[in-house]
Amino acid sequence: MDKDTEYARLTMQSLMKWFAICVLVGILVGLSVALFLWLLDTVSNVHSQNSWLLFLLPVGGLASGWMYHRWGKNCEAGNVLILEQIQAPSRGVPGRLAPLVLLGTLITHLFGGSAGREGTAVQMGGSIASTLARLLGLTLEDNRLLLMCGMAAGFGAVFGTPLAGAVFAVEVIALKRIGVRAFLPCFLSASVGHWTNILLGVRHASYAIEMDNSLLWDWGILIKILAASVCFAFASGLFVVLMEKTRDIFKRTVSIDWIGPMVGACVFILLVLLLGERDYCGLGVGSPDKTPDEVTIESSFVQGGTEPWSWFWKLLLTVITVGSGFKGGEVTPLFFIGSTLGGFLGWFMGEPVDLFAGLGMVGVFAGATKARWSSTFLAIELF
Repeated sequence: MDKDTEYARLTMQSLMKWFAICVLVGILVGLSVALFLWLLDTVSNVHSQNSWLLFLLPVGGLASGWMYHRWGKNCEAGNVLILEQIQAPSRGVPGRLAPLVLLGTLITHLFGGSAGREGTAVQMGGSIASTLARLLGLTLEDNRLLLMCGMAAGFGAVFGTPLAGAVFAVEVIALKRIGVRAFLPCFLSASVGHWTNILLGVRHASYAIEMDNSLLWDWGILIKILAASVCFAFASGLFVVLMEKTRDIFKRTVSIDWIGPMVGACVFILLVLLLGERDYCGLGVGSPDKTPDEVTIESSFVQGGTEPWSWFWKLLLTVITVGSGFKGGEVTPLFFIGSTLGGFLGWFMGEPVDLFAGLGMVGVFAGATKARWSSTFLAIELF
């Protein structure tokens, strides 16, 4: 056998190996995300039918904080830990991260905390991928690639956007030497994870935008979009700054770190009582009990479905929830902040509310995460 034939054989073996591994990661992460989404819907419905559970949020915060203090160790870093292991791989991501973040997020939503879900899906994906890498005896370099596949599968499965999931995994790492070759494995894992969810009956929220092609040549609306984009940038910047400040305040003022969520829960309840409404508790994608006047991401696409300050109240309550140590994610709240702000601006400027709500969703997400390409492909897949 000559060298060219031997090289071709080894290359084909490598491709087949990685194809099988990526498919396996996609299936495992897809199954875990499907279970997570089902459990999340269940606890969200329980909370909506038992509004008194909000007053037990401090108990949930104490349980979540103690759980991570007792068993979490370095798992507390969450997404940061996964990014660190991709950029400078060492011991990998602990397998216990997946059940910990799953349980922590369910606690947050059972008691009405304002948080998302993608952080949980991404962390579960990274934990599952890293555990699989250890079982297969993969090298540190291969473990890095598999972690990216796990991230992509988690993001793609939880939103039903496999292309955006793959782009997100590559974009947030920003390592040029592995970025190009990582895209196809990430896209494969994300696609398998997404279709695993679909086959299991998972249905994602849909957001319809009735686009009039004549608007593409309307300079007036383009100027208004630029003005709205400045508002989206302000909202995303405010979110990032307040989140950093809140985490810093809790770190400096709460001497026992694991009681931070309990303290944050008390502040959260006080604000909710002062507001006199609970539209900004929980996930906020849609109304579990189909309340017509509740402000949600879905309602923001409809004329009159949002209020002028909806975006700010969701921002503030999410910052307190996540900044104090509750588990969940930030992307879905960013969608809420962007869509409600965009929906209001569309109404205020006399332009299509659904178009501006969609622009707000991806605009605030892009501003807060600095993931402009992921946001672009996310918009394409969502709308």
